[in-house]
Amino acid sequence: MQMPLSSATLTDRSARIPPTLQRLMQGAGVEVNGPAPWDFQLHDRAAWHRILTGGALGFGESYMDGQWDCERLDELVCRLMRADVDREVTAQSLPGWLMEVARHGLGNLQSVARAFHVGERHYDLGNDLFAAMLDSRMVYSCAYWPQATSLEQAQQHKLELIGRKLELSPGQRLLDVGCGWGGLAAYAASHFGCEVVGATVSKEQAALARERCSGLPVRIELEDWRSLGGHFDKIASVGMFEHVGPKNYRAYFERMRELLSDDGLLLLHTIGIDRAERATNPWIDRYIFPNGKLPSAAEIAQASEGQFIIEDWHNFGPDYDRTLMAWWARFERAWPTLRGRYSERFYRMWKLYLLGSAGFFRSRQGQLWQVVLAPRNRTREYRSVR
Repeated sequence: MQMPLSSATLTDRSARIPPTLQRLMQGAGVEVNGPAPWDFQLHDRAAWHRILTGGALGFGESYMDGQWDCERLDELVCRLMRADVDREVTAQSLPGWLMEVARHGLGNLQSVARAFHVGERHYDLGNDLFAAMLDSRMVYSCAYWPQATSLEQAQQHKLELIGRKLELSPGQRLLDVGCGWGGLAAYAASHFGCEVVGATVSKEQAALARERCSGLPVRIELEDWRSLGGHFDKIASVGMFEHVGPKNYRAYFERMRELLSDDGLLLLHTIGIDRAERATNPWIDRYIFPNGKLPSAAEIAQASEGQFIIEDWHNFGPDYDRTLMAWWARFERAWPTLRGRYSERFYRMWKLYLLGSAGFFRSRQGQLWQVVLAPRNRTREYRSVR
C-alpha cells in the first residue's frame, strides 16, 4: 500500500512535472495529485521519464509498477483520449513510435505463423478468470444494453440481435468465426435451430466450448480463419476481426465470400477506431492482445468492396463502456478467489485494461460496429433490424 503523501511533498512533486506533460494534462482537465477522482496521483517521479520516452507503453508499465495511481482510471483515460493526449505523447516518444510503425509496416503481424499467439497469451490465461468476469454464457464481446438491466440480459439481447440480423432459421448452417467459449454457437443452435461450426485459435476456449455445446448440433474447431472450409448459409464474425490485420483484410473478406452462399449474409461485429492508425497501442500489444490492430470504417469499406454490399452499419460503441464497467465490477468482486493464481501486478494490468478500455469507448475514439454484408449477387431484399 502506498503511504499518504504530505501536502508539501505533493506541491514539490507537482512542480516537477515536465512542461510537455503539464500542458497536455491541463488541456485534458487533469491535475497531478489533485482532488478529483480522475486526477493523476504520482508516487514516483520516474514515471514521467517512462511516459515521455515510452508513450502508452510507459504509461501502462509505470501504472503496473505502482509509480502512480488514480481513483477513476476510466475517467482519466477518457479525458486524456478526448483531448488526444495519447496521440500527442506518442508523437513526443518518436523513436518508439517509429519502431512500431516499422514493425507494422514491414511485416505481417497477423500471418498464419502468428495466428495462435493471441490465443496462447490472452484467451488461454485461465477459464476461471473469464468465467468470473463474464456472464453465464461467457460472451467476451460488447453486450447490447438499450432494454437490458443486467450484463446477463444485455448479452442475451446481443445474441438475439445477431440472430435476427442474420435472418437465422431452422436447418441453416452458421459459421461462427472466433467462437470463443461457444456462447453464440449454443444460442444459435438452441434458439434458432441452426447447425453451427465454431472456430477459435484458443485451446482453452475450444475445450470448454465443446463441453458447453455438448448435445447440440455444434462442432468446434481449433483453426485460423484461413484454413476454414465448407459452405454456409450465414457467417457471424464476432470480436475477432481485431486480430486479422490490415495486410489481411482483403484476403479475409475474399475467404468469407468463398465460404458463404450466394443468398447468405455475413455479420461483422468488431471494435473500430475513429481514424486509421499506422500502429497499435504498444501497451495493449505487449500485455493484452499481441499482434492486434483496430480497423477504421474506411479500411473495412475498402477491403470488402467488390465482394460484398454493406446492407447495414450499426454503431453502439457506448454500450461497450457499460459492458467493460460490468466486467470490471465482476472481476473486482472475484479477485479474492483469483489472487492465489494471479499476481498483484496482473491485477493492476487487468484493471488498466478493463477501465482504460471503458475510457477509450467513452471518449468516442473507440467504436463498436455490427456491419451486415451481403454478396453482390444476393437477390433477396434485406431490411435491417435493431
